[in-house]
Amino acid sequence: MGQAQMKPEAENGIAVHTVTVHPEKDLLQKQDQLAWKMAEVAADPVAVDEDVTEMIVNRIIDNASVAVASLNRGPVTTARAQAIDHPRTGKRGATVFGLPSSQQFSAEWAAWANGTAVRELDYHDTFLAADYSHPADNIPPILAVAQQCARSGEEMIRGMATGYELHIDLVKAICLHKHKIDHIAHLAPAAAAGIGTMMGLDTDTIYQSIQQALHVSCTTRQSRKGQISSWKAFAPAHAGKLAIEAVDRCMRGEGAPSPIYEGEDSVIAWMLDGPEAEYHVPLPGKGIPKRAILESYTKEHSAEYQSQALIDLAARMGEKISNWDEVKDILIHTSHHTHYVIGTGANDPQKMDPKASRETLDHSIMYIFAVALQDGSWHHVKSYAPERAQREDTVKLWRKIRTVEDPEWTKRYHATDPNVKAFGGKVEITMNDGSKIVDELGVANAHPFGAKPFKREDYVRKFMTLTEGIVDAGEQKRFLDLVQRLPKLSADDLLGLNVEIPEKELKAGKKGLF
Repeated sequence: MGQAQMKPEAENGIAVHTVTVHPEKDLLQKQDQLAWKMAEVAADPVAVDEDVTEMIVNRIIDNASVAVASLNRGPVTTARAQAIDHPRTGKRGATVFGLPSSQQFSAEWAAWANGTAVRELDYHDTFLAADYSHPADNIPPILAVAQQCARSGEEMIRGMATGYELHIDLVKAICLHKHKIDHIAHLAPAAAAGIGTMMGLDTDTIYQSIQQALHVSCTTRQSRKGQISSWKAFAPAHAGKLAIEAVDRCMRGEGAPSPIYEGEDSVIAWMLDGPEAEYHVPLPGKGIPKRAILESYTKEHSAEYQSQALIDLAARMGEKISNWDEVKDILIHTSHHTHYVIGTGANDPQKMDPKASRETLDHSIMYIFAVALQDGSWHHVKSYAPERAQREDTVKLWRKIRTVEDPEWTKRYHATDPNVKAFGGKVEITMNDGSKIVDELGVANAHPFGAKPFKREDYVRKFMTLTEGIVDAGEQKRFLDLVQRLPKLSADDLLGLNVEIPEKELKAGKKGLF
């Protein structure tokens, strides 16, 4: 097999690193390994562009919004209780959403608690390409380390730009889900690299951290199949915690299994495409700004990203139906992913079960489309309530919905041209009298190419909506004023990037081992 190489792309400063499996006898030099190339990107002191900084602020606001809205949900109370049992008494630490900023905890446990809160509602940003991702899952571990290690706002921004860049670059090139490996295997090495950038670590230390983080974070996608459990919320937080621990060990001089991507017993050789694999990972060249965050998109609706455009489409189509009993059949033509992961192609009976968990309903486009069609909207709590899921007319309508993979929508899903790339579908609603209502939508309204792209005011509105009745007005304003000054924040200021609520409003988690 040929040596790893860098191939320049079209005059944009991006180079493609070709990754193949190498037998041990090849003695592949670390400078030719993907993890090293990623570490070089992380160690490059290139400045962060202003529009990237603006988007990082948006995503921190977005994360805080969805985290606060989930603070009293079961997995979040558990994760917070575990963090509370790991205080940094007498030492600088990291803050936990909901708790006073004066209370600080070990960074890896704060990242665990905050990462779980961010992920619980499945309501923050997304990037979809060869694989799936929620790149804002990088924010909790990088922020926690920034707080504990007294980094500035500017240093944290640089770390977050790296985390987003490398996470998205991996997702563009390496498919995990085809081999039933969960997508957090791209998150952990990216978060480790982002921490390395923020801490100003040398290339070799970041290289070892990336490899360790990947090695310990490969898990299966059973977490997203069948009766989906609360682990779906914990999984990215676990990856962030593992990334922090990996960086800590490597800063102390420890190494990692190597080459983690290319070795004959590596992740690629045994968990992904195997010994004959060849992947092409785009990475910014030296001195090229890290801009991948601008390719990601947030959610207006609290549901799996492939449902975003279909929720908007359902709301539009529902206006044309006055009697749900007159609907005979609903067929959704969509991409391979939507059909096989959240559609009828998944062959999961739980996706049609009115008593299924919120996590399962979130991954059922049949349920989501039925409710959005009837209600003309989507709510992060009300749309998943048991009484809503079990409503007789909804169940009847839900079971008339099926999906089919359409090659054209699959092609658009995988398109590299952002003007063509789409995550929606075409819907045919057949009525009992034989008439049809047909419509389609490629991207969600909130998508950068959608009807109403999300801007700063939309992120602020989402924050105000999701924290209403939970956070008092003074605290809402304090947080928003502070985060929007992020590039100028000192290390002490960063401790305020937390949203506090009255202690009596927070549910306590159950006691465990700690």
